[in-house]
Amino acid sequence: MTSRFSQRLARLKGISAGTLLADSRIGLEKETLRVNPQGSISQTPHPQKLGSALTNPYVTTDYSEALLELVTPPCSSVKEAMQFLADTQKFVFTKLDDEMLWATSMPCVVAGETSIPIAQYGKSNAGMMKTVYRKGLGYRFGRVMQVIAGVHFNYSLPKSFWKAYQEIENNELALQSFIDEQYFAILRNLQRLGWMVPYLFGASPAVCKSFLGGAETSLPDFDDNTYFEEFATSLRMGDIGYQNNKENETGIKANYDNLQSYADSLLAAITTPCAEYEKIGVEVDGEYRQLNANILQIENEYYSTVRPKQVPKGNEKPSSALKKRGVEYIELRSLDVNAFEPLGVSETQLYFLEAFVLYCLLADSPVIDDQERLEIDQNELDTAHRGRDPELMLRRNGRSILLKDWALEVTTNMQSICEMLDASVDGQPYQNALQAQTAAIQDASLTPSAIMLQEMRENEEGFYHFARRMSVQHCEYFAKIDLPTEKKELMETTAIQSIRRQQEIEAADDISFSEYLEKYFRAD
Repeated sequence: MTSRFSQRLARLKGISAGTLLADSRIGLEKETLRVNPQGSISQTPHPQKLGSALTNPYVTTDYSEALLELVTPPCSSVKEAMQFLADTQKFVFTKLDDEMLWATSMPCVVAGETSIPIAQYGKSNAGMMKTVYRKGLGYRFGRVMQVIAGVHFNYSLPKSFWKAYQEIENNELALQSFIDEQYFAILRNLQRLGWMVPYLFGASPAVCKSFLGGAETSLPDFDDNTYFEEFATSLRMGDIGYQNNKENETGIKANYDNLQSYADSLLAAITTPCAEYEKIGVEVDGEYRQLNANILQIENEYYSTVRPKQVPKGNEKPSSALKKRGVEYIELRSLDVNAFEPLGVSETQLYFLEAFVLYCLLADSPVIDDQERLEIDQNELDTAHRGRDPELMLRRNGRSILLKDWALEVTTNMQSICEMLDASVDGQPYQNALQAQTAAIQDASLTPSAIMLQEMRENEEGFYHFARRMSVQHCEYFAKIDLPTEKKELMETTAIQSIRRQQEIEAADDISFSEYLEKYFRAD
């Protein structure tokens, strides 16, 4: 623990920061595949009863028509966010016909690329842009890679906290500039320590062989239908998962030094041509295959475990929104869907993550140089594939350190943060969450990835049978719970309004799709 970390923490306690932090906001985004009773990816369109995937703020789709994305608004507490997600998922279940939601990040029973229907968003220019973008991803990386599901944790700190923290830091910047600076400090530390997320919460140590479609792999066999790695935590986050694998060739890497550098690096990527993507073509025989042939079609194509976020207005680029109004919240994207939780995530995980983000704020966060960038990427990859290996050494500042030793350093320093957070809530949920994760660091058999493999062995089942069994259990769980009347009415009304809104957007179009794209990419 550095002296600066201790000083910041002591000063925060002196101003009762726990009370200020109670006004923080938490949001969740959960991706989940619709599947038939056999676990095959659904071939049916996005259910109309769920509204328009283009305009419904709570229920939309990600890459595929079958890949639902359930979104909560910013909530005032972990419990509120979890309840909203539960109500949303219950609502979805009431609208499914002979389908269920797949309980894991990794899909199964994948019958090739053509078995994955690309998401459709209607005939408006905005809707066509979303669909063509997904077509481009399919041409560039393959469709199968795009139906890996995850959970995103969104978090923001209140202005009242930032004002107090700025005084503690004796900082004289304009408030929003200070906020941006501090959010980027958090983002850098979330990358440095990002390996802790797959270690503690990784839940994809095995994968259905159908996912790889017969491609060669070094992964060992678990059984006839399953690949795995003995000490893996999150193959989703490993080298079989989605990566921007052209980075080394092009030299494009998002720069997290500050907001301006970050925005500029992404803008460079969406304006720099890529020879390999030019071979695909953009508009071929009157049909768009991708939005452009640049390194990134749009900024969201850049794969990152963390992102700074500002809500775009209209058709604004994410980087433009950030430059105009600053960082509003951060998005942590490295959470696997937790197969043992009906919601795909637990309250305990969220309490830990909130405290973890605050640790990343208070800890020193210098800019990331080239050597450390390589260390960060390698640590994430090693943890994804070998995180539960008791001998695994990570790299820190050019030196090796046991994963276990580094993780325990972090959780020890988080103790005082959890005590501060618990001071303004009932019980000790933050300290209890920290205790649970500290135990999992000391005993890797307590991690979700280890428990999954243990259950598969005890039940003599491969990944498919395990994932299907958990999916059925979750389906039965939601069949037994009620959807509050006010939430049912909210979801029904929102679905109807979203369809109407999509129709209005389609009717308002007055330029061609090519003109629309030109205008989008030309705008500041």
